[in-house]
Amino acid sequence: MIDLELPLEKRTKQYRFFEMMPALISYGMFVTLAATAFINPFFSSICLLVVIVTVLFRSFGIALHAVAGYRSLKQAHRINWQERLGDLADPEKSYERIKHRQPENSSLAVHYENLRLVAAQPSVFPKPDEVTNVVIIAALNEPYEIIHESMQNLQACTDGMSNVVVVFAYEERGGAGIANTAKLLEAEFSSKFKQFISIKHPANLDNEIVGKGANITYAAQKLESMFRKQKVDINNVIITTMDCDNKPHKNYFWYMTYEFIVHENRKQLSFQPIALYFSNIWDAPAPMRVIAVGNSFWTIVSSMRPHTLRNFAAHSQPMEALREMNYWSKRSIVEDGHQYWRSYFFFGGNYEVVPIFLPIYQDAVVAKDLKSTFIAQFKQLRRWAYGASDIPYVATRIFTRQRNVPFWPSIARFIRLIDSHVSLATVAVITAVGGWLPLLINPNAEMNILAHNLPSTIGWVQTIAMIGLFITIWLTLRLLPPRPKHYSRKRSLSMILQWFLMPITAILFNAMASIVAQTHLLLGKYLTKFDVTEKAKKNSAKS
Repeated sequence: MIDLELPLEKRTKQYRFFEMMPALISYGMFVTLAATAFINPFFSSICLLVVIVTVLFRSFGIALHAVAGYRSLKQAHRINWQERLGDLADPEKSYERIKHRQPENSSLAVHYENLRLVAAQPSVFPKPDEVTNVVIIAALNEPYEIIHESMQNLQACTDGMSNVVVVFAYEERGGAGIANTAKLLEAEFSSKFKQFISIKHPANLDNEIVGKGANITYAAQKLESMFRKQKVDINNVIITTMDCDNKPHKNYFWYMTYEFIVHENRKQLSFQPIALYFSNIWDAPAPMRVIAVGNSFWTIVSSMRPHTLRNFAAHSQPMEALREMNYWSKRSIVEDGHQYWRSYFFFGGNYEVVPIFLPIYQDAVVAKDLKSTFIAQFKQLRRWAYGASDIPYVATRIFTRQRNVPFWPSIARFIRLIDSHVSLATVAVITAVGGWLPLLINPNAEMNILAHNLPSTIGWVQTIAMIGLFITIWLTLRLLPPRPKHYSRKRSLSMILQWFLMPITAILFNAMASIVAQTHLLLGKYLTKFDVTEKAKKNSAKS
């Protein structure tokens, strides 16, 4: 068993160096930009133009991937996944029935090929009724109404599936309220699934931080013990982890179970749905809507780039693999993204994430009032940005003689990891103010033609990049849930006008949250508590 765990207290000098790296690079970019603007405005302008043009090309790439991802979503919506999963019950008979038909599209052609392969090796692929779907729902002290609504959705989207086990994993530190919620849910839903189990995670266990990973790991270990007594075949169990506000698409579990069966190397895979923060999007304040839509499109774009796809939020992974790696990290506040790297190193680089082109709907950040909402949003983004803590974890497992993964592919992943965190912290700030720096801090910059024209040049580039933004707005309007009746049409207009806030949200929330998270790592002031995003439910609202 290789050591997959994060250090809890003391770090080596090498580990500390890589912990400091993202902040050193981010702050170094700001300092270098200011210094070169003062010393050599021409060179500074060239550097800024390189950054801006890079952002321009990236924005076009993102727009293209967003459109492709939207098409994949729409195609997956049209497929009858329950029927396709049913075909796998008797793949030989199903293949004989349809093999002479001309497939109408590439998706159907893939299904035909899957049936042929499964029929040829029936002992390798489990039957649908042999697969057990486990859903672990993590909870701290969320309102009963939000959890109950999600449970009703879960019941509806798994209706017809015979082997669904729901685990309500709640925290002892959540108090009497969440314990009572567990009893109410068990009383109502125990007959709706094959099993409904409530598991309380004790507070203050050794070698844990206060976080979701410790909670769901404890629940999964208890479940494993129960399954062994019940003689459940763990090789055919797939676990999906969800938050209390998650609402899977009605076909998600059918689609995911289908993919689990048809992949012979399923143990080295996890399955990643699209996270759409649209459940309460009409109720959220405008800045939170911009952030929620941005995060949603990030998951859509990532699904179209398999080499960059990572575990995020709700995802599914075989129990056999999870058991062997001792489930999730109990020392990380970003257990979802970190799970990718645990799995990658556990399987010696032979691991990948399979996109599931159906959404699991989640809530945009809405707290009890505007101030609380802003604070909750910042803390959520800071927690996600704290994924920069994976940089030393990855580096110390690559730059060592005990490396168990291929070097160059791992280096490429490592560079992309650094780039993603540094870009999030710096690009929005540099794009917004960088063009004016030479003119502001160097009195001789006016004499340099390039520096003098830099603000207008950047403005033109940003105008061209707006094409990508218009595509995002168009796709957003097509993906949004229907406007609630208690909102007037003015609310729909605000869904378009809100995008004027994007430069502000990009700097004050995304970039600042990233800088704060990286600064924590730089100073060794580690985040050791999972800040659960406050959830509030609006029953009515006014435009």
